[in-house]
Amino acid sequence: MKQQVSDNQRKNRRTTLMLSGLVLAMFGFGFALVPLYNLFCQITGTQSLAQRSAIGQVAATSDRVDQTRWVTVKFDTTVNPNLPWEFVAETTKMRVHPGQIYEVNFLARNRSHSAVTGQAIPSVAPWQATPYFSKLECFCFNKQKLDGSQKTTMPLQFMVSTELPDEINSLTLSYSFMRLKEEQKDKKNDQDSELPPMIAATPDQ
Repeated sequence: MKQQVSDNQRKNRRTTLMLSGLVLAMFGFGFALVPLYNLFCQITGTQSLAQRSAIGQVAATSDRVDQTRWVTVKFDTTVNPNLPWEFVAETTKMRVHPGQIYEVNFLARNRSHSAVTGQAIPSVAPWQATPYFSKLECFCFNKQKLDGSQKTTMPLQFMVSTELPDEINSLTLSYSFMRLKEEQKDKKNDQDSELPPMIAATPDQ
């Protein structure tokens, strides 16, 4: 009887140690995910969540205009295939002075006959320029809903920081418009009734 009790105790201790080791391993893996994710973003050139949240933190502190320097800002747009919209920038690129506020318009049109809601996801390339680009007013701050066949103008106010590194003289602001999940159920109906493309970007400035 005593031998059976002793064996049970050893098994219980062994099980406890195994579970403790598993918990510690999972805890350590959770901490490792953050640097691994940041390393992946750095290698691939993708902006991490921390970098995206930092957009404008440096630029917003600028209180002067650098009239001696020019930076080219390019605008790139894509629309997810699930979203029956057209979305283009009125101007595909601009030359700007760091520290000065500029505005550019984007044109959107719902090619379906039903109301559809989308969300614009911004990114900046090269990623090193991300903290130095500030979006002061942007349609990407909120979800956008367009009724069937509706057209709209979406303005963006932005500023490039005077602290932008000297080696960066050109950057690209990209927007990818995604359809919100709650709108996915109407996707088939929208595809059956899409309108032909009509929007085209104007020549570069």
